[in-house]
Amino acid sequence: MRLLHTSDWHLGRSFHRVGLLDAQAAFIDHLVRVVRAERVDVVLVAGDVYDRALPSLPAVELFDDALHRLAALGVPTVMISGNHDSARRLGVAAGLIERAGIHLRTDPAGCAAPVVLADGHGEVAFYGLPYLEPALVRDEFGLSRAGHTEVLGAAMDRVRADLAGRPAGTRSVVLAHAFVTGGAACDSERDITVGGVAAVPAEVFDGADYVALGHLHGCQTITERVRYSGSPLAYSFSEAEHRKSMWLVDLGADGAVTAERVDCPVPRPLARLRGRIEDLLADPAHERHEDSWVEATLTDPHRPHEPMARLRKRFPHALALAFEPERTGEDPRASYAQRLRGRTDQQIAEDFVTHVRGSAPDRRERDVLSDAIDAVRAAEVRAEVN
Repeated sequence: MRLLHTSDWHLGRSFHRVGLLDAQAAFIDHLVRVVRAERVDVVLVAGDVYDRALPSLPAVELFDDALHRLAALGVPTVMISGNHDSARRLGVAAGLIERAGIHLRTDPAGCAAPVVLADGHGEVAFYGLPYLEPALVRDEFGLSRAGHTEVLGAAMDRVRADLAGRPAGTRSVVLAHAFVTGGAACDSERDITVGGVAAVPAEVFDGADYVALGHLHGCQTITERVRYSGSPLAYSFSEAEHRKSMWLVDLGADGAVTAERVDCPVPRPLARLRGRIEDLLADPAHERHEDSWVEATLTDPHRPHEPMARLRKRFPHALALAFEPERTGEDPRASYAQRLRGRTDQQIAEDFVTHVRGSAPDRRERDVLSDAIDAVRAAEVRAEVN
């Protein structure tokens, strides 16, 4: 059975205020062409269909167009909700849409209710695990206190139990939206840290023949059976070195997996330039970036006059500007954002307690901080859903 694994469409998203809807429409065109040309049997979309819980009307119209075109091909599509989606809104009319071969999985209670499809070698069970926010799904899985690993583990226990009751030789594919240990993150992904721990081990998915992951925007192989497709477009300059693609996966009769990457169209290349402004404007090595979206980090010791206007004379698509003056030694003026870069909410809170009180929080206090952060995160999710 041939699968096309994609994720993180983020329909409706912009890039530094530049609308990407046309580029996203071009990706949908590309997706449909690949499905037809490669004789794909099943399309997998591993979450973050939309960029926000309340998507714009043009984003919804593009999604509707994508569903109609996939349904017209007669190729089944299995998709799950991600942490950017409103699961309840995305799941509206899922039962009706399923009649057209579009299988939306947005309810955690349905984790063990697979979409069962067949090829010449027998049945394949597709299990959709939508994004599982621990604070909101603990009760569903009978867990009094849990993080991402525990809720995903409980969901996979249900998957394995269902699979064990199916005919011998039934192959399985799991779609999940999570941060799996070993994956490389970038700046455009919304943090899903809970209690300071976001990553889950790949072993959580043991028993599945293939795991189609979403959430991280870089195409990555965690194991031969556990992969991220990444986003089809770049959504931050931290993705400048990404090769945007989808996975074309062949699932053998015995569950063996072979996969190859299918590149996605690039609307405009990205470039991250660094140096003094006069050097950036004069260096011939930057000629190849003159039609790129540019992020420039200026290292001049003093802020230049009208830097963006000057940069855009050479780089008309310059979108982002940062200042990091060349300095030596420990710089007491380093920005607060720089000092916090790469630290979780839990670590920042614990550092604050240590700074104010002069001693680090103990285990009980760390748990209190963790519960408070989880409660705020859960309230944010509920506000988006409602």
